[in-house]
Amino acid sequence: MEAQTLVALPVVLALELSPGDTPTRRTLTRDEAAELAALVAADLHTLVPQVDEARLAVAGALFDAVELLRPGFPVWATLDELARRVPRGHLENVVAFGTHEGHMPAQPLEPEATFADGPMRLLPMSLLAPEALVESLSEKLEVELVGRGEAGARTADWLMRTLGVRLEHVRYLSRNDLLALTCVQYEHVNLAPLWTLLEAALLTPYRDEPTMSARGLALRYHDGKVEVQSPAAWLHSQAGDPGQRAHDFAGVVFELRQYAALLDAHHLPLVLADATPATGYLLETLDTADARYDAPALYAHEAPGLGVVAVTLAQRGEGGRARVLAHGYPLHSKALGPLVAALADHYRIAPDLHALGRILFDADGKLAAPAESLH
Repeated sequence: MEAQTLVALPVVLALELSPGDTPTRRTLTRDEAAELAALVAADLHTLVPQVDEARLAVAGALFDAVELLRPGFPVWATLDELARRVPRGHLENVVAFGTHEGHMPAQPLEPEATFADGPMRLLPMSLLAPEALVESLSEKLEVELVGRGEAGARTADWLMRTLGVRLEHVRYLSRNDLLALTCVQYEHVNLAPLWTLLEAALLTPYRDEPTMSARGLALRYHDGKVEVQSPAAWLHSQAGDPGQRAHDFAGVVFELRQYAALLDAHHLPLVLADATPATGYLLETLDTADARYDAPALYAHEAPGLGVVAVTLAQRGEGGRARVLAHGYPLHSKALGPLVAALADHYRIAPDLHALGRILFDADGKLAAPAESLH
């Protein structure tokens, strides 16, 4: 088999926890991973006997779906690379990777504590098959796993004893099954457009994919990142009285924050088109400072329940007319400070943020700054 090209068929063991249960650990030791791999091999042989002709590689680590579904599938890519290095015949062509002195053999196989509390834990594995076997084995896995992929009783019992949890279900899924399951979950919470972007990044990263959020914000997957329409530009295209427009603007920023959090979890950057990427906020620069105007100042647009939804940097000129230089959008609460600091540093002003207590528009309905001093 070593002289042949081996093709990886990604699989996952999905552990559905009983309500209120959370494993106290996220990884298995080398010995534990080897024990589990032997049980998994027996389960898969029962479901699809052809798996005996492939090399089974198991990672003794419990992940969330967002950790597995990242561009390039880094967890599976790392698992496959490690498995290919092991000489044929090791543990009867079943290889398992667990912790040694508390650490997995490669960083991508270390689950993140941030995502450890989800109701489903996913244990990744791969079947490395000769090219001649790939098509038929892949087809049988897709059919058998979705139809009768429940793990054996010995496997489920071993997992519950070892992890100290109760499990509602333990079943094998192909990676395609996991993609379909995640798609349904995002659609269920009105985030189907986000899945459109993520699916493009995972499966067709070479191709642009435009979409639109539920509130009408334009988004596009392009070259490894998600480009989003400026919220200020979106606002200017909306009709309605000032109160309704302020409410709608706050809503679209809230939606954008949801997208940003999930895209970040999937390691997919969110940026404004033609803007410099930043961490935790979006920043659009509209103009440079004009010496004929007052020194630039920072203003915070606020909405109930969301806090600061946007920061506008502007300078006032003759008659108090405000000249907007930039807008920034904090995507989470801890990003406001870095956003203000970045604007202050770029325009060489003090990082003093003036609270407006509301979302402010100019006469043309654009996001604006006050014409008169707040002091």
